[in-house]
Amino acid sequence: MTIIQQSPPTSESELINRAQALAGYTLGELAELAGQTPPPDLRRDKGWVGQLLEWHLGATAGSQPVPDFADLGIELKTIPISHQGKPLETTFVCVAPLIGLQGIRWETSHIRHKLARVLWIPVEGEREIPLAERHVGSPLLWSPSVEEEARLKRDWEELMDFIVLGRVEQITARHGEVLQLRPKAANSKVLTEAYGADGQPIKTLPRGFYLKTQFTAEILARHFML
Repeated sequence: MTIIQQSPPTSESELINRAQALAGYTLGELAELAGQTPPPDLRRDKGWVGQLLEWHLGATAGSQPVPDFADLGIELKTIPISHQGKPLETTFVCVAPLIGLQGIRWETSHIRHKLARVLWIPVEGEREIPLAERHVGSPLLWSPSVEEEARLKRDWEELMDFIVLGRVEQITARHGEVLQLRPKAANSKVLTEAYGADGQPIKTLPRGFYLKTQFTAEILARHFML
């Protein structure tokens, strides 16, 4: 029997209805419906949960640098949560630009575009729960409030100043209140170009923007009244 992926949703309401229909299922049940076998764990398959839910929801972007539901301008983010409903890890948003930064502004940045409209889907993430037995939670469609965007913009500008000034190697996970920049590479041999302190080109690990758990916890708590 051929199992066909969902066609892309044509409206926000259709996408939300699909996401709500997944709530309560285990990842094993959803994998079976998609004709997939769950990996034993996520150590080598970090993106598997997101890809499984993309399949069920009809996402089309794949690895392209556009929102997962490009026609709707909506990004999908799965978020592993604890028994108390708290996020268990930071949330990757996008790769950070390290060169070609002339004229770059928050208002036209890739990260702002990615975070303009996000479909959050909580998934049980406690490690003692086998992957196939973890349940999918209720979805949340979110756009940053004026205050949330101001905090994101402030952190982004601080982090981009470090990059522009050739100080990318000095950035730590402690920089930023809600947003952090940290290495994003499969291994330490994957290097990319950046600027050094004197403006000279250097080789460094690719960096990614991540939302801190405190920020995503606030989003979930406000929506689910935790």
